[in-house]
Amino acid sequence: MIILGIDPGFATTGFGIIETDGYDFRILDCGAIITLPTHSLSERIRQTVEDLLSLIDTYHPDKVAIEEIFFSKNVTTALKVAESRGAIIYALALRKIQTTEYKPNQVKINICGYGSAPKIQVQKMVQILLNLVELPKPDDAADALAIAICHANHLKNQNLTQ
Repeated sequence: MIILGIDPGFATTGFGIIETDGYDFRILDCGAIITLPTHSLSERIRQTVEDLLSLIDTYHPDKVAIEEIFFSKNVTTALKVAESRGAIIYALALRKIQTTEYKPNQVKINICGYGSAPKIQVQKMVQILLNLVELPKPDDAADALAIAICHANHLKNQNLTQ
């Protein structure tokens, strides 16, 4: 099974694509879609969606997992991220790809066993779980890989209980 993890953002959207047999994970690709600050909101959202759809056309994921947004300080940024995230979810729905959402602390609990784990701990666990030589970069890609692994674990646990 191929799982696409998405860490949505306005300026930067992380993606991580893994393959799993239900027990082991293998990284297929990861990175970030970075939009230019000189572009309009609509242009940035269009670029993000088109680049994600291109990844979908290349890897044909069976499932997609996306992180819910959490902002407590900057409302303006939160609104822009929410608009971008909504466009991403809409594009996935048009492609009829099953999408599951996870809160940041759910991902951290699943990957590290602790819902307030620092970013570096999540990155190190992703590195270990995917047998990577170095930490995945950029941070947004590492987060997206963690989201994909979280979903793979969720599916495995779901299958075990059925």
